[in-house]
Amino acid sequence: MSEKDPAQESTSRIPSVIVDDVHVKYKVIGSKGSKVQAHHKDSLLKKLVRRGAKITSAGSTEIHALRGVSFIAHDGEAIGILGTNGSGKSTLLRAIAGLQPVSHGSVYMRGRASLMGVGAALVKNLTGERNIMIGCLALGMSVSEVKEKFNDIVKFAELGDAVYLPMSTYSHGMAARLRFAISTAITPDVLIVDEALSTGDSAFKTKSRRRIDEIREAAGTVFVVSHSSATIKSMCSRAIWIDQGTVKMDGAVDEVVDAYRAFTRHSRAERRRRRRLRRKRRAALNGSGKVES
Repeated sequence: MSEKDPAQESTSRIPSVIVDDVHVKYKVIGSKGSKVQAHHKDSLLKKLVRRGAKITSAGSTEIHALRGVSFIAHDGEAIGILGTNGSGKSTLLRAIAGLQPVSHGSVYMRGRASLMGVGAALVKNLTGERNIMIGCLALGMSVSEVKEKFNDIVKFAELGDAVYLPMSTYSHGMAARLRFAISTAITPDVLIVDEALSTGDSAFKTKSRRRIDEIREAAGTVFVVSHSSATIKSMCSRAIWIDQGTVKMDGAVDEVVDAYRAFTRHSRAERRRRRRLRRKRRAALNGSGKVES
């Protein structure tokens, strides 16, 4: 039996998120453009400039992070968001979650979003116990509901007695597990997972994926950002490829992932070719004629 195209199948579902011609611009304060370009030719700032950022005379840089992004997500979908560093993936998810103001366009959501990622805010000088209370209250739970779910959250996060220690003592994996456990303590209408599943052992990853499946089955919508295309393939039925702030491709996960992999392979090969050319030019200028491999 052939699988249905998620774009066609979703037409019979209820929309949960509508992203309509969204643009996001913001300013980064830094050095003047001439100095940056003269002394840091391969800097991230120059890369952003090539992607459409504008350096002002005052030394601030206007980043056009998202450029007319539009799509519709539906109940029960798990959508993978693909893209290289600086493509706008995390900006898009923050806009969906309501944490990033949009400069133009609109984001419509039915229900409430829960953003969970490695950059999610946790108060490091407070204990895991206090962070559970704060995080769950922020999700709209009552104090009594938090107390009722406390043991389940600690068990899911595999913290044990470490829950009574300050977050500053936690490893990266422990903090990521706690974030996931808090974010999924209740079934959100929209769960946004930003790179969190890259941490933890295989057993925790399996448990996390089962929890995401439960959210989908409860008619929730899940967005997953990961640098691992294998993770996207295993968890999602649909993928959206963001490139330089625009939607480059949106469709069945296998098709989008395969196209993205081909693109990244070509990009890596092109970077290697350019490095070889630069080394060749330097060797010619030095008069050695030798080119490093």
